Amino acid sequence: MKKRFGIDIDGTVTCPTSMLPFINKAFNLKLAYEDVTEYDLTPFVNVPAGEFAKWFADSEPVIYEQSPPAKGVKSVLSKWENQHELVFISARGSHLLDVTKNWFLAHGLTYHQIELIGSHDKVETAKKNNIDIFFEDKHDNAVMICEECNIPVILFNTPYNQLPVPTGVIRVDNWYEADKWVDNWMNLRDEIRERAVIKKK
Repeated sequence: MKKRFGIDIDGTVTCPTSMLPFINKAFNLKLAYEDVTEYDLTPFVNVPAGEFAKWFADSEPVIYEQSPPAKGVKSVLSKWENQHELVFISARGSHLLDVTKNWFLAHGLTYHQIELIGSHDKVETAKKNNIDIFFEDKHDNAVMICEECNIPVILFNTPYNQLPVPTGVIRVDNWYEADKWVDNWMNLRDEIRERAVIKKK
């Protein structure tokens, strides 16, 4: 049975190190991936928050055009393409839709729907789209979606999302682990469904 997968883009489908080269170059830094222990990057740069926000807004299209895909994401999404509905839900602004679609096309990545909501609050969008499972890299998003939508959330391990998580948030290190977890989850659901049918008979 097809499920609807809600999938974040930045740091989940794209490699979580994507922004670092741009930040290091723009602000003359030598930040390593392991140094970034918070999702908010403002504390790691040497400029005021407003200046960093303006730089980021101006740089978004170029960053998104040049971000490499996360390891394994292409093969896993290709596998899921005909098995499930792939709905990408991102905090990117809607003005970046063409950039986003072109990036997916350039990297041969599959999507059925892309929602750029301009906010990190993805709960309502997940509910509206009847999402069955979510894939995320931002800790508070993962926890909120899991608890408010009552669905499992796959959280891709990064240095910036290491706070504790509830039972319904499942940590993985890569897309291959995510795929394996989904296979087990789907098989379990099939078994439960089959038992229910037998019980009815």
